[in-house]
Amino acid sequence: MHSGRTCRGGRFTLSDIKLTVDGEAVVVPAGSTVLDATRKLGRSVPTLCHDDRVDPMGSCRMCLVEIEGQRRLQPGCAFKASDGMVVSTSSDRVQQHRQLLLSMYMSDHAIDADGLPTERGVGNRLRSHVLEHGHGPTLPAIEAPRGYRDEPNPYIHFDAEACVLCNLCVRYCDEVEAVSAITLAGRGAGTTIATADQQGLLDSSCELCGGCIAVCPTGAMTEKPSRANDYREAEKVRTTCNFCGVGCQLDLHVQDDRVVRVTSPDPGTTVNDGNLCIKGRFSYEFIHHDERIMQPLVRGRDGNLWPATWDHALDVAAKGLLGVKARHGADALGFVSSSRCTGEENYLMQKLSRAAFGTNNCHQCAAT
Repeated sequence: MHSGRTCRGGRFTLSDIKLTVDGEAVVVPAGSTVLDATRKLGRSVPTLCHDDRVDPMGSCRMCLVEIEGQRRLQPGCAFKASDGMVVSTSSDRVQQHRQLLLSMYMSDHAIDADGLPTERGVGNRLRSHVLEHGHGPTLPAIEAPRGYRDEPNPYIHFDAEACVLCNLCVRYCDEVEAVSAITLAGRGAGTTIATADQQGLLDSSCELCGGCIAVCPTGAMTEKPSRANDYREAEKVRTTCNFCGVGCQLDLHVQDDRVVRVTSPDPGTTVNDGNLCIKGRFSYEFIHHDERIMQPLVRGRDGNLWPATWDHALDVAAKGLLGVKARHGADALGFVSSSRCTGEENYLMQKLSRAAFGTNNCHQCAAT
């Protein structure tokens, strides 16, 4: 008999299960994983290969937990929670496993002068785990003869030495983007992330969306423009992508009054679920382009365009539109909006056309 199934309105339902995590009871929906249960309680269980948008794989073994009645430690990301289960996320056995596992990862990873996994300026979760959980014995470095491919694309850089083969980038490319441009290739220590026939991404099915960068836990996949500097201290500013009208949210990383990097918000927090296209993630150079128009221009009596204030420019535009309406009628006017505008901006454009100037001559380029 099922018990402890508290749900909406305080009722019990067979769709919920009750288990104990680190001595604390938690109720989760049936089908939840142990990792789901630990997160609901706010427990910090380390992961490298997990992302909520792809199917659990359990390949990195960082999230192993101790479950009463199970002889071996089990991967929390893939092991299904069951009613009455008793889980420990920080027992001595679990901690010993994590530290030894981190030692093994470090033996196959670039190490800095402080004896920690190298930070590449974009975040290295392996380094964070070592700082939080410590590591076991220092193991001799593993020789991993991973091949490199010629990669002339201007956006995505792959550093095979930083890869921990969690396969997350491959799974994201396959399961989320449905592109399958990259895959695991090779055997043993020579295993690496590759493309068909080791061709460059520009010659593959890759859409250069940068999703592999977003999910990579160690910075092995990075934006080429971000490699030269450490942008971890840059200020994040949430905004709406302006390249189409979908409304994708993105985070601008601002440092020294310049946008130096663009990342996607966490999965499940915005309409785009942490995904971006090539334009949203990489096409931000125009922000600081030398030829970018930074203020309104108004045509003078000499026929040339001259810088003006926004108040003056709007006043000139309004008088010009009203003049056409007075001379030729409202239907002599036409208003054209852009699919790059948000839905709210397009709404205001048609409201301006119909309510302010009295014409239905309003068009949006996405309709063509």
